[in-house]
Amino acid sequence: MTATPSRRQILTTGAAAAGAVMLPTGPAHGSDGGPRPSSERRNRPGRKPRVAVIITEYRRNSHGDVITTKLLEGYRLHGVDTEPRVEVASIYLDQVPDNDVGRFMAERHGVPVFDTIPEALAVGETGKVAVDAVIIVGEHGTYPWNEFGQKAYPRRRFFDTAVAAMIASNRFVPIFSDKHLAQAFHDARHMYDTAQRYGIPFLAGSSLPLTWRFPALTYSADVALTEAVALGFSEIESYGFHTLEVLQCMAERRDGGERGVRSVQVLRGGAVWDAAAQGRWDATLMDAAVDAIRENSGRVADGDVRDNTPEPIAFLIEYTDGFRGTALLLHGALSTFAYAGRRGGAVESAEFLLEYSWPYGHFTFLDRQIEFLAVHGTPPYPVERTLLTTGILDAAMHSDHQGGTLIETPELDISYRPVENPEGTLDPSGTGIGHELPPPSPDERPYD
Repeated sequence: MTATPSRRQILTTGAAAAGAVMLPTGPAHGSDGGPRPSSERRNRPGRKPRVAVIITEYRRNSHGDVITTKLLEGYRLHGVDTEPRVEVASIYLDQVPDNDVGRFMAERHGVPVFDTIPEALAVGETGKVAVDAVIIVGEHGTYPWNEFGQKAYPRRRFFDTAVAAMIASNRFVPIFSDKHLAQAFHDARHMYDTAQRYGIPFLAGSSLPLTWRFPALTYSADVALTEAVALGFSEIESYGFHTLEVLQCMAERRDGGERGVRSVQVLRGGAVWDAAAQGRWDATLMDAAVDAIRENSGRVADGDVRDNTPEPIAFLIEYTDGFRGTALLLHGALSTFAYAGRRGGAVESAEFLLEYSWPYGHFTFLDRQIEFLAVHGTPPYPVERTLLTTGILDAAMHSDHQGGTLIETPELDISYRPVENPEGTLDPSGTGIGHELPPPSPDERPYD
């Protein structure tokens, strides 16, 4: 019998995902033998950057839809009809289900749909990268599940294939990758290191850090935070990630910036409340976050969330500097996201509210950040945030698979500084923070 490699062995060896594209290991050089200068990536004045969108599937309400349709049709930003700042030049669809709307939308806007990712980046010009940025939307579709309860989306394959095309053409352009970088942290680390090596501006993550907050709680950099709790709901991996992004976009702004995570443990059921009673996480922060929901959207059941959650799930996160973070999934008790943190002895909280119907305006804010990346060639906030949340989530899934074992995470020794702007992005006009949730919109879609 062949022994199954441990998580530590996998992380140490950096085992590649099945089917991964092999990238060269030599130094990255521009045409003059040195690093490609960022000026070579700048866009010509007077035209929008052209983007290739690489999608697992593009059906109604998929991430392919709520991200790409806005970049094709335009969107409302704080009540104003707004033209996209990018031009969708090409689309690649990995899967085309019976309810696909991607081909219709592409035809409606005269955008070619290509059979391969290199062709999409070339926009029909063989051997070239003819776009100014790449958008990877590796969410939704029919893909296998692994033993840890993670759906094996081909995000690394999409990334590696795009980078291989850039290497072949000696032209490197920014990449955005939706949600967490990959299911396995070693794949995420590979993607991050590859982007660093080739000087590729890289952005990833959730729309949650950008969405409406009630009240509009923000932190400047280097605040005296000692502990924080984020609340979410639904499925442990896909919504657990969103909850971690809520937590991390606030935690990274503590004194000294981010310095990494020492350990992760997942608890379920009564063990969650037992851990609070033992002082392992602060239930008063949970209560403050619940109060923020009651005062705003009201998307929480009457009564005590402890009684209304059939199976609570807690991610207990110990950071290397002693900071404590907890992500709680309270499915059945609430259907929104919230945050509470302890700063200088005071507790502050806010609901992170989504628009739960068309046009799902929180994705407008994500699109604004993607556009910023394509227009300026600079990530509006650190991709290291999502590198870290990807690693926390992977460790959490292993902990859960092992019945709640505490997982030490030396690989998550990841340090970075947050953006100085209190809203946490270089494009604060492209967030919902400080704005009212828009009134309901008619559900009128071009493909209906």
